[in-house]
Amino acid sequence: MSLIITSSAFSHEGSIPARYTCDGEDISPELLWTNVPDGARSLVLIVDDPDAPDPAAPRMTWVHWVLYNLPTDATGLAEGIASYDLPEGTREGVNDWKRNGYGGPCPPVGRHRYFHKLYAL
Repeated sequence: MSLIITSSAFSHEGSIPARYTCDGEDISPELLWTNVPDGARSLVLIVDDPDAPDPAAPRMTWVHWVLYNLPTDATGLAEGIASYDLPEGTREGVNDWKRNGYGGPCPPVGRHRYFHKLYAL
């Protein structure tokens, strides 16, 4: 069975509510996952936007959030989770705003797609 990631904050291919964007509170949505493969040693979460800066002429993938070394017994992340509340051992990478942590959608133009990708290592 495949690794599955979901959110109660929005549906697959649905709009991300303003609360989770630069127009709102800019907090991370709740994320839940299941089916972590047996033998996995850690998890990696990457949230990105492949349509930057303009969906009509994308030139780069904008990284909104990077978490790595997530423990395999973790089943999700709470809404608005702070760095100090991440599961023990989890590390944060630098996003494209040149800072650690979540940086919500803030597209300059057009409708963008945002991917929440979870990898088992």
